[in-house]
Amino acid sequence: MTIKDAFPNTNISYQHNKKTGAVYVYSVKSYWDKEKKAPRNKQVYLGKLNQETGELIPATRRKPRQKKELPPVGERPVATTKVVGPCLLLQKAAEDTGLTTILKRCFPQSHKMILSLAFFLTHKGLPLSRCETWSTSHLHPFAETIASQRVSELLRSISESDRQRFLSLWLKNVSENNHLCYDITSISSYAQSNEFVRYGYNRDHEDLPQINMAMLFGQESKLPAYYRRMQGNISDVATLKTTIRSLDFLDASRMHFVLDRGFYSKSNIDDLLARRLHFTIALPIGRKWVEEIIEEHIDSVASPANYREVGENGTPLYMATKLYKWGKEGRRTYVHLYYSAVRAGEDFDKFTAKLLQVRNDLESGKISDTDTKRYSRYFIIKETPKRGRSITFNEAEIQKYRNRYAGFFCLLSNKIKDPAEALRIYRTKEVVENSFDDLKNQVDMKRLRVHDSSAMDARLFIQFLSLILLCHIRNTCSSNKGLENFTVRELLETLEPLVRIKYSGHYGALHTELSPAMRKILTAFGVPAPSA
Repeated sequence: MTIKDAFPNTNISYQHNKKTGAVYVYSVKSYWDKEKKAPRNKQVYLGKLNQETGELIPATRRKPRQKKELPPVGERPVATTKVVGPCLLLQKAAEDTGLTTILKRCFPQSHKMILSLAFFLTHKGLPLSRCETWSTSHLHPFAETIASQRVSELLRSISESDRQRFLSLWLKNVSENNHLCYDITSISSYAQSNEFVRYGYNRDHEDLPQINMAMLFGQESKLPAYYRRMQGNISDVATLKTTIRSLDFLDASRMHFVLDRGFYSKSNIDDLLARRLHFTIALPIGRKWVEEIIEEHIDSVASPANYREVGENGTPLYMATKLYKWGKEGRRTYVHLYYSAVRAGEDFDKFTAKLLQVRNDLESGKISDTDTKRYSRYFIIKETPKRGRSITFNEAEIQKYRNRYAGFFCLLSNKIKDPAEALRIYRTKEVVENSFDDLKNQVDMKRLRVHDSSAMDARLFIQFLSLILLCHIRNTCSSNKGLENFTVRELLETLEPLVRIKYSGHYGALHTELSPAMRKILTAFGVPAPSA
């Protein structure tokens, strides 16, 4: 049927497309426009012309679009948001250090909540009682809201045997081919019913009772390796032997201890040698046998042959080493002597300040037995019935120290023969001091708020885990240009705007855009960028 037959009494118009060769068919209706007072045409598209048959190929008509009705409010998709940036970084740190694996092995039921609390302390450094809001708005391993009641229940559930098992596995993970620096800090507390809180030497100079916390720190890994809490009135020198025995119970392999002079005693050295443990320890100059070795080298130590420049700044030092047979068995040890003319003046000024402090303590009767023995040679003390105690300086001994021993520093080691290497290893002991500073100022341990001793032990354990994460992140930052000046807190806060958006009833999620700083941080830690 032709187009004329299909549309009788209708004016038909044909339009030819020169580019495609197609012919379009329109019906045309003429009418008079009363407003414009002119004739007008109205065209309706009918379809295409089949040029071979002359028939019409009708146009397909689209159905009018129907508006969809919104489902009831309860059935509509719900969007939820979580801050994911800090967790992505902390999870990678936990995996890279082996922390996740060991925690899962030791705490199969509660490792996710333990890790979440460690994440919170590393990220915010606030009391655990304030974890609830954070756990609601942030992604973390436990994935549920952690109310303060749940925190209390968790602290009570962490047993001593599980903690010791973790420390045994973690120590082996960190201490392999590693020097372990040992030191002690004090943590003040207001607790009155905790049997470990006692008055003692407070390193923060606070008039509060405290507990003492000993820690081993890996020199090469720069990670905390082990910790032990003690009563607050235990002196430093008395802790070493018990700590070594506790490591025996953990089946720890042979280690190399790096110790400050506060841990020196003949008994401690005897014990280290008897257990065939390697050590490098600073020696107090006031010991008679140490002064005798200095006297042997005092005229020759400042020879150009002994001159070395050490450290990044090239600090000049004179070094000498003496093979020293220790004890009745004649165990082989090395005494390394270091002399600095620059240090001599500073050393004597510190020595003078200490003498003035000791004199005041002697006059008031407030002085420890250790200081009494160490400094008694520099005072002449007379007790008279009428005038009481009279204290004067022993000028001969003071001038002898100034002229003979000021500027000297000594190390004792049963492993390291080279004095420069021994000094390098000893100086890295500052990583422990930095970690104690982090423990108190970064992860909420300036004050111990837990009264019950069992809960306190669990709390210290989570602080220790947080310190591991914090140290690993800092170590990675220090080795990446552009991140070395970031604090851990600043790094995590930079990732805070990275948010995940999920819709109910849909798989997958959306993530907010990454800034250049976020990309740099994630790349430095090997964290894949989340897909948009």
